[in-house]
Amino acid sequence: MAGKLDGKVALVTGSGTGIGAAMVKVFAREGAHVVVSGDHEESLAATTAEIRAAGGSCETRVCDVTDEAAVEKTLDAVRADHGTPKVLVHNAVGGAFGNFLEIDPEVLNRNFQVNTMALLHLARRLAPAMIAAGEGAIITTGNTSAIRGKAGFAGFAPTKAAQRILAESIAREVGPKGVHVSYVMIDAVIDLEWTRQMFPNASDEFFIKPAAIAEEVWHVAHQDRSAWSFNVELRPFRETW
Repeated sequence: MAGKLDGKVALVTGSGTGIGAAMVKVFAREGAHVVVSGDHEESLAATTAEIRAAGGSCETRVCDVTDEAAVEKTLDAVRADHGTPKVLVHNAVGGAFGNFLEIDPEVLNRNFQVNTMALLHLARRLAPAMIAAGEGAIITTGNTSAIRGKAGFAGFAPTKAAQRILAESIAREVGPKGVHVSYVMIDAVIDLEWTRQMFPNASDEFFIKPAAIAEEVWHVAHQDRSAWSFNVELRPFRETW
């Protein structure tokens, strides 16, 4: 399998299923050695097996991104075996529904650790080598909770807003040094088995396809540096916005 990322490493957190799995498949198709990372070993193994069956290069790394020591151990192992990732996609997500009176404050804290602090830990450990190389991409997947706080999203929206602002701060620091940082905001219901069950009468056009998101993330990671995007918004053509 050959492509534009031959010999490079792409690390995607939360890549056992859904859009994360779609992303590692695209990066593997383009020749990258992909690190399939998450905290559910069974789904990671299934995605890894699919990539290898298609001729791709990949490895599975079980890692809880809220555990800083585990993140360090995972990255050390990846660097020792294959070198520092050229592309990092922070796709792992912590979410919860409920208004500010209903939610357990610990849920908000947990989601902050997954969505925001994990981005900080990953970027702090990977950006220096990217800067030294004069190239690299750090991409975070988000959603419209990053720009608005609805009543039932009190345990989730604050952490996504903080995540977006952190990504912007990182972008302003490392962009002039050759590292592209982008925030991909998904304004849609992702086409997954459980979302289909939630909206059984919805048409195909109601959903956004994981594979389509993955293709756009790959594109963002390879934009010409004369025309980099930071805020990237994705939505189905029928979505009201």
